Amino acid sequence: MKAKSIKSSCYLFFCCIFLFSIHAYAQELKMNIPVHDPVMIKQDSIYYIYCTGNGIAVWSSADKQHWKAEPAVFSSAPQWAVTAVPGFKNIIWAPDISWHDERYYLYYSISTFGKNNSCIGVATNTTLNTNDPAYSWVDHGQVIGSVPGKTNWNAIDPNLIADRDGTPYLTFGSFWEGLKMVRLTRDRLHIDQPVNTMETIASRQTRENAIEAPFVFRKGEYFYLFASIDYCCKGEQSTYKIIVGRSKELPGPYVDSKGVAMKSGGGDIVLEGDQNWYGAGHNAVVNFDGQDYLIFHGYSAADKGRAKLRIENLNWKNGWPVIQ
Repeated sequence: MKAKSIKSSCYLFFCCIFLFSIHAYAQELKMNIPVHDPVMIKQDSIYYIYCTGNGIAVWSSADKQHWKAEPAVFSSAPQWAVTAVPGFKNIIWAPDISWHDERYYLYYSISTFGKNNSCIGVATNTTLNTNDPAYSWVDHGQVIGSVPGKTNWNAIDPNLIADRDGTPYLTFGSFWEGLKMVRLTRDRLHIDQPVNTMETIASRQTRENAIEAPFVFRKGEYFYLFASIDYCCKGEQSTYKIIVGRSKELPGPYVDSKGVAMKSGGGDIVLEGDQNWYGAGHNAVVNFDGQDYLIFHGYSAADKGRAKLRIENLNWKNGWPVIQ
């Protein structure tokens, strides 16, 4: 009986260890979630991440550390997008979330890799809480689109920013001619200027022009233009970096700390890869309770170059953003 009792105790002990390990692994996954192109917003006491994924991937958290997967924004591909972009399979890229006039505005990218046959769409909702009876995304369709052979820019990676007088603008772009800015109508659902009058606000001035993912953040008297340069999506070979410039006027020109215009290849590096992360990029900037945060994805050296969520405190020194 004694030997049997010892065996039973050992069995229970190892079962407990196994279950604890599974639980710990599950917790680690919830804290170290796989994301691409994340943006973050807070409603009430809950933080929400929106990122590239099937129908737009969504995560929620009460503490910015432990994350729960939420239902995708679109359970099936918007029909207008299927028609507009041949080959689109409901993998929606690089969303941008903002709050205005009692509604959330979610801009998103429809494209296929390596082509500028692309569109930016927008959907709205009055709540982000999936348990709220009022929760329902209303899709308003295309805001702007690019066409191969006709437009030398790519309509992906949107970011909404309002000027000091409240006029809304959309920044966007990837490779081709670089990053663009276009004025929107007051309802934020349509463009409000001819596309041939849009200015290029940032470019690498190289043949491939590897720049994308603009994000404009207002801080004090300046607008700061963040962007990602070099190459994403290559796992261990990723070379993504985050750069920044600033301007006192929203349309620009944006210049770096040396005075070089971003549309002429300028931009200070905010963050780049190291021994732990092969690359870091496609960032957003948010402020919660008086603290600014840099939200982005990094390619983890500890996990074979897979893209993971990263959140870092964003501080400022002599009028420029720094990560410590």
